[in-house]
Amino acid sequence: MTAKIILNPYANRWLAAKRQPELEEALNSSGIEYELIVSEYIGHTIELAAQARQEGFSPIIAAGGDSTYNEVANGILQDPGEGDLPHFGIMPMGTANDLADNLGISKDLSEAAQLIAQRHTRQLDVLQVNERYFLNNSGLGIEPVITIIQSKMKYLRGILRYLAATLLGIAQNPQWEMDLEWDTGQYSGPVTLVSVGNNPRTGGLFYTVPHASPFNGKLTFVYGGVETRLELLLLLPKIMKPAGEGNYISHPDVHEIETQELTIQTRPSTPVHADGEIISEAIHELTYKTHPARLPMLLP
Repeated sequence: MTAKIILNPYANRWLAAKRQPELEEALNSSGIEYELIVSEYIGHTIELAAQARQEGFSPIIAAGGDSTYNEVANGILQDPGEGDLPHFGIMPMGTANDLADNLGISKDLSEAAQLIAQRHTRQLDVLQVNERYFLNNSGLGIEPVITIIQSKMKYLRGILRYLAATLLGIAQNPQWEMDLEWDTGQYSGPVTLVSVGNNPRTGGLFYTVPHASPFNGKLTFVYGGVETRLELLLLLPKIMKPAGEGNYISHPDVHEIETQELTIQTRPSTPVHADGEIISEAIHELTYKTHPARLPMLLP
């Protein structure tokens, strides 16, 4: 079957556009029959993916970074429809490429294309926040504050940009009061961050939900209230450690929980992101849901 390749040229600050010949060479060398289309504006990849599904393309491949994967997946998933979903795959061309690293997909385009050509799939859990699906991570509180800061940085690239934005976010030290309710419990009180994971790592460096898995049929979230800048700064190196290596969830005020659903009310409003895309800069109520084994993804 013919693959639809959806390239986001803006990924990695327009470097993906410059790599289009490399992308096409990798696909051609792997013997993949494909049609390639380039997105033209924010949200266009959602429309292109929805159209590709309607036209019967499979697989549908997102070429870009984590936000590109998110938009293509939302285009595939937005209409439940009937029948099987098309296979979904990625060609990692972004900045952090968290989803690729979390799932063991090579960032070498030739190797990623060979994986697509093998057509081996696993059923990936999909998570949802309000009306938006996501595959890797969503956050509210300080996490999307940092996302907004890094998106405005003009002179730093790559992982260094995420680290610098994190330090600036810590310096701001925003705080919220939140009410959280999940399958087996609830919490009301001060909160600095909530991170909801389908995978452990986000932002290229940060294991914000260290025990998250996209194959267990659940969402995993971490919440915590850390009041001072110094405490946040001291936690920073621990957030950069995977599970079992002294991660920040060992802090007495940080908690990691598995559930099927999570509802949150927050005061004041908070920004929220899904796979690095800010979907609201000011929201008071959120509902997270799990869709177990929802998306057939091309994986090792």
